[in-house]
Amino acid sequence: MPDVPPQELTLRLHPAIAEISAAEWDACAGDENPFVSHAFLAALEESGSAGPRSGWLPQHLALRDAAGRLVAVAPAYAKSHSYGEYVFDHAWAEALERAGGQYYPKLQVAVPFSPVPGARLLCRPGSGVGPEAVAQALAQVTEALGLSSAHVTFCTDAEWRVLGEAGWLRRLGTQFHWSNAGYGDFEEFLGALSSRKRKQLRRERREARAAGLTFRTLRGAEITPRHWQAFHRFYRGTVDRKWGSAYLTARFWPLLAERLGERVVLMVAERAGEPVAGALNLMGRDTLYGRNWGAAEETPFLHFELCYYQAIDFAIAQGLRRVEAGAQGQHKIQRGYLPVPTYSAHLIRHGGLRRAVAAFLERERPAMEAEMAELAAASPFRAAGEA
Repeated sequence: MPDVPPQELTLRLHPAIAEISAAEWDACAGDENPFVSHAFLAALEESGSAGPRSGWLPQHLALRDAAGRLVAVAPAYAKSHSYGEYVFDHAWAEALERAGGQYYPKLQVAVPFSPVPGARLLCRPGSGVGPEAVAQALAQVTEALGLSSAHVTFCTDAEWRVLGEAGWLRRLGTQFHWSNAGYGDFEEFLGALSSRKRKQLRRERREARAAGLTFRTLRGAEITPRHWQAFHRFYRGTVDRKWGSAYLTARFWPLLAERLGERVVLMVAERAGEPVAGALNLMGRDTLYGRNWGAAEETPFLHFELCYYQAIDFAIAQGLRRVEAGAQGQHKIQRGYLPVPTYSAHLIRHGGLRRAVAAFLERERPAMEAEMAELAAASPFRAAGEA
């Protein structure tokens, strides 16, 4: 590919993250969010989870300066479908194809199968290269390869603004996150809730424990092959019930634990020493990220206990600032997870489709803002002076 003016950077697309050294990639990605680390993305590719089988073909963008130093990267994939993204553009694809155009392939800058907010335009600190250069490079790639569009999903607010200034269309979404107000333990967190919600959460935890289950939090090497085999069964069961397409292979989980070590946190429910449910989390610098969950049995409030309450317990004990419990789920509000905005940006080359999507987003954005305000009003936290 030609150089990207005016920074005198050389642009290259890599069909495997293994072509880029972990040290170079992570110098750009940093250590805040494990999902954009070389280790996580490599585990996806080496396990066969992200690749031809799943329709996520790596095309990682890399910018190097005149001395050959890697100064910016972006996790990017050529896609022939819109599955596993959590920011839905199926209607856009259908509209273009009805008009005689071709929406796929497209370029997706994202973490596969993971609706985790964080930086996507990853620039090496002190290099003098910022997200503007990566945005320009993505636009160049999209045009040079004749792709219909490029999409940067679950990016940061700052990246969203940079991409908007570069002419990308901007979209808002919402998730539900728990914030640590310096709680000493779970009981102190409960004390911040209204009396009715406090009683509800105590009852849910009590009933989950009354089912005769033992709850354990395992990290890194504590997670054995037996746990991963059971967890993959739980994951497949959840996927089969909800979506019917399991992207993550059985080999992914142990590879993840091998590469990320103590940052992998598995909440397990056991009955008579045998795992019956599990919730996978990854730990960042100040955040616990909830990812996959599954269970072999139906137990009241088990999902809430493993995915939400155990995560809060762990975050408080580790002094983490927040817990991000994944996409969707207004039921999370009543358990202390409040709505926050998520951001995506979309570069659409077809003029007619671009105008139609822009008009749709202009209507959608204020509706999303109003919905978040309404959801926030349902907060379980007690007002000042309330018992």
